[in-house]
Amino acid sequence: MAKKTGLFVTLEGPDGSGKSTQAALLAKALSERGYPVLLTRQPGGSALAAPIRALLLDKALRGLDPATELLLFCADRRQHVADTLLPALAQGTVVLCDRYTDSTSAYQGAGRALKAADVAWLNRFASQGLAPKLTLLYDIPVAEGLKRAHRHKGGLDRMELSSRDYFERVRKGFLSIAKAEPRRVKRLAVAGRSPEAIAAEGLGHLLKALKTR
Repeated sequence: MAKKTGLFVTLEGPDGSGKSTQAALLAKALSERGYPVLLTRQPGGSALAAPIRALLLDKALRGLDPATELLLFCADRRQHVADTLLPALAQGTVVLCDRYTDSTSAYQGAGRALKAADVAWLNRFASQGLAPKLTLLYDIPVAEGLKRAHRHKGGLDRMELSSRDYFERVRKGFLSIAKAEPRRVKRLAVAGRSPEAIAAEGLGHLLKALKTR
């Protein structure tokens, strides 16, 4: 019998959307069904990439040039793909990655107003051409998302200290991606729903993708 290929799934969304909680719920549901699962994240999803995450989120870091920020995220991604994602997928693992290239397009492209063509080229280079089969986009209005983020954390990181207008641009960036790629990106509305209901919807999309991998 031929070995099953891995499945690469990304989870995206604005701050406070609860995607990290959803990632854990989905990983548990898949493990209970017998699937080998790796739950990872960007930035910082490998030992060598972890220091880049610490730098990017350090709120003491002031005046970081937007293009430098973009390059740091892409450096983190390049290392993570090589060290973690490609080896896991080669073993037939279902990889759930908390943030990937869409976050770069939304946060650095739309949010920081960097050229879309530059962001797209760097995303392709940093990802080594690795694209997700499925992306779950957890969407939440900015005001509610920021309220959740403030409530659930003891302190905000450098990215979370950005302006409300910035986060509005980020959300619009995510929604534009979902509109442009409806077959890959599945939008899940978060507001007013329980984590369990959201996870059930996400799991439905995941199980469909597993049937066609």
